[in-house]
Amino acid sequence: MTERAFDVEEVNEAKPVPKAPPLRALAEAEAGHKPDYLEGFLNAKPEPAAAEPSAIVDEVVAALRQIHDPEIPVNIYDLGLIYGVEVDNGHATITMTLTTPHCPVAESMPGEVEIRVCAVPGIQSCDVKLVWEPAWDPGKMSDEARLEMGML
Repeated sequence: MTERAFDVEEVNEAKPVPKAPPLRALAEAEAGHKPDYLEGFLNAKPEPAAAEPSAIVDEVVAALRQIHDPEIPVNIYDLGLIYGVEVDNGHATITMTLTTPHCPVAESMPGEVEIRVCAVPGIQSCDVKLVWEPAWDPGKMSDEARLEMGML
């Protein structure tokens, strides 16, 4: 094997390397004005959504109809898993259940419901109440869900 030799040089300090200015700042400096990065950001306040409570509830229900049970090809609203949808001053409360307490999505489904409901314009926060009474049964399914599953 060939032996390697290393030379070590000790220094007390290194010269600072000048940083290049951002291209935008350089172009604006040449034009003679200083950029205001917060212009328009803090000036305009967002206006709250002025929708009727019933319209917001309808939008929340539409969002819930986009969530499907992974084992059943039907959305959770038509499946009858949603027991209640309440909206008060931008706060939604969803009361729901699952098909069984040992459902494989028992940990993830309430979180998905919260995320989907909070994505509805006019909803700032959401509480999902997972209940087991009354227990879910196929009689809670909508006619559309029964038809989809071939139960009609």
